[in-house]
Amino acid sequence: MKIFKYLFLLIFIASCNAPQAVYDYDEQANFSTYRSYGIYPDLRTGLSQLDERRLIESIDRAMRSKQLSASEDPDLLLNIYSEEFRKESDSRLGIGVGGTGRNVGVGVSGGIPIGGTETYLRLTFDLIDANTNALVWQAVVESVFDLDASPEMRQQKFDAIVEKALKGYPPKR
Repeated sequence: MKIFKYLFLLIFIASCNAPQAVYDYDEQANFSTYRSYGIYPDLRTGLSQLDERRLIESIDRAMRSKQLSASEDPDLLLNIYSEEFRKESDSRLGIGVGGTGRNVGVGVSGGIPIGGTETYLRLTFDLIDANTNALVWQAVVESVFDLDASPEMRQQKFDAIVEKALKGYPPKR
């Protein structure tokens, strides 16, 4: 029985760092006509060259799983840009003092922040119709990002971010 408690706690903690995504799309776009994609010609992600290459590798794998092929004359152009920011940890240690007497209770409590600040990466994925040059789909993914992670861990993080981003493509109407 104790193993279930620890397993539940581990899953709960791990789920807190999962990437969060928000999607938007053009309701008039016919997504069934798009068969190929290309990277936006003037791509400036804001990432290092190594991280940009990792991200594009993740995108290539994910797009193939969506039956979209890379092309020199694509139906869709993919533009990506990033934003890095720091945020205080939401973890707090609660401390309280209270007393009671004769149907009267008094208590004082407060939260002490633990964990310091965390670095987040917000990636925006834009899919643009190559013929009309109109934005047809967008995903914004926010995730905790460890700047000191190994190359393998960075690749895994980009895989998770791209998977979360493309989970909403094509949109379900």
